[in-house]
Amino acid sequence: MSHSTDPESRLEHSWRANAAAWSSAVREQRIASRRAGTDAAIIDAVVRTGARRVLDLGCGEGWLARALAARGREVVGIDASPELVSAARALGGGRFEIASYAGLAARTQAFGVFDAVACNFSLLGEDVQMPLRAAREALRSGGSLVVQTVHPWAACGNDPYVDGWRIETFETFGGKFNEPMPWYFRTLSSWLRDLRSNSFVIDEMIEPVDPASGRPLSLLLRCSPQDPNAIT
Repeated sequence: MSHSTDPESRLEHSWRANAAAWSSAVREQRIASRRAGTDAAIIDAVVRTGARRVLDLGCGEGWLARALAARGREVVGIDASPELVSAARALGGGRFEIASYAGLAARTQAFGVFDAVACNFSLLGEDVQMPLRAAREALRSGGSLVVQTVHPWAACGNDPYVDGWRIETFETFGGKFNEPMPWYFRTLSSWLRDLRSNSFVIDEMIEPVDPASGRPLSLLLRCSPQDPNAIT
């Protein structure tokens, strides 16, 4: 159990503590929303950008990198959890490196430039400024950022529709998850503000829908980097 009271530290620690359980849940397809459409949505969105070289930012156990590699893409996956990167490397399908978002910003030149950066449910902390800056620096001119996250309306539940920390217990995923995970809920307006403040323009907004319930499964945003010095 992590004794830190800082939610950002607890978030990072949870991915290390839960790495084995998470990898099993993903590989055994035990997460209903992924089966219902979120996996297909992110693959389709990245493929439609036409990207040949993709950065999987927060790659976890590497499923997205493997799916894109199977479609002929060159993929580099990074994650701050050594345990998850080890799981990704074991199955291959891309180059996997241990790096925090701050570390990515410092190592952009080592990884090269990318046609697309994918953030699939990986922007879960309160501070998204650093990963968004790192994504922009990693993209070539004309590249695309593809972000999939929880749908603000669907994820809000009965809580107030305001930004703030919440807790994921993984109860519906099966398996032995050792620790709950803090994550930061954002309203739609906050997502738009944060992307704009990091010089991204939203080209497409997609809301995958669960065919069984008719409810949105996620929010998916395809964005383009804009020259921060451009006059708008």
